[in-house]
Amino acid sequence: MFEDVTAPPTPQAGSPERPRRTRRTAALRAFVRETQLHVSDFIHPLFLVEGAGVEKAIETMPGHSQLSVDQLAREVAELRTLGITSVLLFGIPKAKDALGSGAWDSEGPVPRAIREIKRLAPELVVIADVCLCEYTSHGHCGVVRDDSGVVINDETLPLLGQTAVCYAQAGADIVAPSAMMDGQVAAIRAALDDAGLLDTPILSYAAKHASAFYGPFRGAAESTPSFGDRRAYQMDPANAREALREVQLDVDEGADLLMVKPAGSALDIIHQVRQRFPHPLVAYQVSGEYAMLKAAAQRGWLDEPRAALESLVAIRRAGAERIITYYAKEAARWLSTAT
Repeated sequence: MFEDVTAPPTPQAGSPERPRRTRRTAALRAFVRETQLHVSDFIHPLFLVEGAGVEKAIETMPGHSQLSVDQLAREVAELRTLGITSVLLFGIPKAKDALGSGAWDSEGPVPRAIREIKRLAPELVVIADVCLCEYTSHGHCGVVRDDSGVVINDETLPLLGQTAVCYAQAGADIVAPSAMMDGQVAAIRAALDDAGLLDTPILSYAAKHASAFYGPFRGAAESTPSFGDRRAYQMDPANAREALREVQLDVDEGADLLMVKPAGSALDIIHQVRQRFPHPLVAYQVSGEYAMLKAAAQRGWLDEPRAALESLVAIRRAGAERIITYYAKEAARWLSTAT
């Protein structure tokens, strides 16, 4: 018989090749852990609506609700107690129109929420999502002229710029364009600079795939397209080289921070972006990822804290410094009691 030279030798007593030596106790495992999760890694999404006294549970995303601005004091106090330092805001207006004009209404839910959060907790980093889908009557991310579902790219750009300026003037620390329009970062940068907002950074949804995992979010944000879909402007999930091209274009246009969305099905993209670009990198663990874990946990099919934290560790290990996650508050609690 021939010796299998590819197989490692069986460790003998005294052998240096015993990786289990550093796995024997929780303290040792923590001591040699390569990837660490910290509560400051998490960005907590908030869904803001008009009105007063509103706290409407989101059925497909257990633990999350649509909130009116007057309900933010309790939410902000909880985030501060947990040590969560940043939030991402989405707005749902009462009235919608074809252009999504509510997006740049200075008295809309997002600008009002920005001002209120900054009054309650000035140190909290407030990121405002810049898109039109929650505000348009058709549910698409820009100007649509007919029922084809085709968004007219260049007519949408000034509207995104106007929206970003509105949020920055309200006090947003970061604006985050998510419409996936070609040239949106350059248009927003120009609009911000023209308004004297040169110091407002842009977090670009640089590689945003047309993912099936967005379903629960579209219900929460009331942004499901009334016709067609978004595959003509969001990326094909099959394409990695194209994702890197999209990221490079946004960098060239002036993006200050980069995002990959969704996270769980694009860990390879996160890793490649981290290797290629020096910019701060955010990944979005989206609603479908959260809902799947929640549903499995509710059926007793998995240990929710372990599975959720493992998924977040994988995103960090791939290279993301910050994670937008609907698990932010729960993960913060789990980490505070972890051994």
